[in-house]
Amino acid sequence: MIDIAATIRTSWRLALVACVCLVAAPAWSDGLLTPHTASYKVKISVVSGQLDTELLAVDGGYKATHVVKATGLSRILTRGSIVASSEFASVPDGVLPIRYHSEDTVRNKEPNEDITFDWVNLEATGTVGDEEVLIPLEGISHDNVSIQYELMHDLLSGEMEPTYVLFDVDKMRVADVRNIGTKVFKVGAGKFEAVGIQHQKEGSSRITTLWCAAALDYLPVVIEQHRKGKLNFRATLEAYTPTAGVALSAKQD
Repeated sequence: MIDIAATIRTSWRLALVACVCLVAAPAWSDGLLTPHTASYKVKISVVSGQLDTELLAVDGGYKATHVVKATGLSRILTRGSIVASSEFASVPDGVLPIRYHSEDTVRNKEPNEDITFDWVNLEATGTVGDEEVLIPLEGISHDNVSIQYELMHDLLSGEMEPTYVLFDVDKMRVADVRNIGTKVFKVGAGKFEAVGIQHQKEGSSRITTLWCAAALDYLPVVIEQHRKGKLNFRATLEAYTPTAGVALSAKQD
């Protein structure tokens, strides 16, 4: 008798191996995502700050870095920063995370994270704070940075999924994704019509909304995060600069 579940798992593994082989090929990008830098004005509770993001094209895919720092008088309250980066490959259906790193010296509560996604052995390994983690990869998964670019890619290709799987400290969680319609926003970078894409991890009270502008290849022009119905983070786009060229592959430690 044919084991259907085993057959599906084998087919899925072979598909992933094919993706890994494609990543190794010289043609590193499908051209949908545009390398760029962007700057946002940020409000986190009573603290004001700035979010700087960079999407860099590297051999095999991309590296994205997001940095949040306090500005103005808020620097009296905190002089730390929140830095998160993700290296991800470009594959036919979107992006495939390879390594994720985060460090938070603002709140001093969130543990540093350093996770490697091994798509050959189908496991995510690394550290969260002082704890070592090893999580089986049961399907395509994303980190908290790469998910933004996966959603941008899927909006550009017209293939948005209803659910995505996200890394969350020591396990993978399914996140529900929904389109909540369009709005027009006037921000520092200009006036844009944007589509609202919300994602929420199962079991979490935190909802993130990306207001993505088609005119900027679906880059978010407004980012909002609500927790238990209360807005605790908002970022508005102040500047956007497309960049060109391919950098050397990001160095692995």
